[in-house]
Amino acid sequence: MELDPLLDDRGTRIIVCCGAGGVGKTTTAAALGVRAAERGRRVVVLTIDPARRLAQSMGIDSLDNTPRKVEGIKGSDGGELHAMMLDMKRTFDEIVEAHADPARARAILENPFYQSLSAGFAGTQEYMAMEKLGQLRARDEWDLIVVDTPPSRSALDFLDAPKRLGSFLDGKFIKLLMAPAKVGGRAGMKFLNVGMSMMTGTLGKLLGGQFLKDVQTFVAAMDTMFGGFRTRADATYKLLQAPGTAFLVVATPERDALREAAYFVERLAAEEMPLAGLVLNRVHGSGAAGLSAERARAAAENLDEGRIVDQGDGKTGQRGSPATAPEPSDLATAATSAVPAAPAGSGAAPTAATDPAAQHADAPDDEAHDAEAHDVGSHDAVDVRHLTAGLLRLHAERMRVLAREQHTRDRFTARHPEVAVAEVAALPGDVHDLAGLRAIGDRLTGGRTSPA
Repeated sequence: MELDPLLDDRGTRIIVCCGAGGVGKTTTAAALGVRAAERGRRVVVLTIDPARRLAQSMGIDSLDNTPRKVEGIKGSDGGELHAMMLDMKRTFDEIVEAHADPARARAILENPFYQSLSAGFAGTQEYMAMEKLGQLRARDEWDLIVVDTPPSRSALDFLDAPKRLGSFLDGKFIKLLMAPAKVGGRAGMKFLNVGMSMMTGTLGKLLGGQFLKDVQTFVAAMDTMFGGFRTRADATYKLLQAPGTAFLVVATPERDALREAAYFVERLAAEEMPLAGLVLNRVHGSGAAGLSAERARAAAENLDEGRIVDQGDGKTGQRGSPATAPEPSDLATAATSAVPAAPAGSGAAPTAATDPAAQHADAPDDEAHDAEAHDVGSHDAVDVRHLTAGLLRLHAERMRVLAREQHTRDRFTARHPEVAVAEVAALPGDVHDLAGLRAIGDRLTGGRTSPA
């Protein structure tokens, strides 16, 4: 998959990074934002991740519901990067304030049921992410919006949120509570009393009468806004289907993540939404892929048993024959021959190398020293064998991981051969600055460095 042409295309206005939780959507979105800005785009990254690591990697103390400019971007042609983190409740409050008169807005914002709904109702975060996307696109201040979708249990929650909220607003319970407001006057109050008396027997015991009253008050205040919710949700949904939008499904080479990615690919196709491709994140590799896991394991076992493994031809004999190490006497002979004799008449004191008597006198000490050196050498050899065996086992495990990842990817590509794939090699550590985001961007685009 070629991502640089996608980022450079001025017709691309929205990139949505979606996928299961924990696959690197936030980092991918941020890396794309940095790369696009440094290639001349005016970019805003909308993240849903509450962790502070993204803000810190961009050199910002904290992110909130207002886009903040990221310093240190080496952009050309006016390229800029802004970042923001979705504040679900604040976004809901902004909708209320924008579509209700001050008195009604205050009544809604202070309503206990609204406060619970805006802070944690199922699907509210996904819906508000789409609301904020619609707001950013309407401002036309940025020519590229990169969206990091919420860390939902299912990646499909982002697309299902407007429908679920619409179902909630159109539900029988809400319609029943809205009826008194639609009737109005004394008739409305009479209807309300009848309705409340009907519900008190069952719902009142389960939820409490005060809760039902809070819900009814909220519904009465929000009545005129319900249609607006559905209208904006439909508009944003159509915006996601527009040619200027591109979806990137992010996954890791693990079975569950790629299964979720496959479901999302199929859903995007069913909804006729434009899919750019799959970002396969945290892919492992090896610089010694020629050594199989089986051979590495066998070599480790042979080392542990004291055998020589895959010895090449040479002075030690043929492949598989025992290696011969120099004896201590051979080492002593080599050391002796390496010491030059003292010139005649030089007056130099006799040494163990030149004086047989000295050699004889020092023999006990030399033998003790040689024995000690041999003992140390033996320990070193054992340590090296254990270390090498451990490294071989680590390599065998890495090769098993590579094989499993390749098998998982092959299953995905066999099921969806039409989906372009960009692989991102795993980094040795976490991304904590702009340099790390640039490195991810380089890997996303096949190792090509973005021009400064």
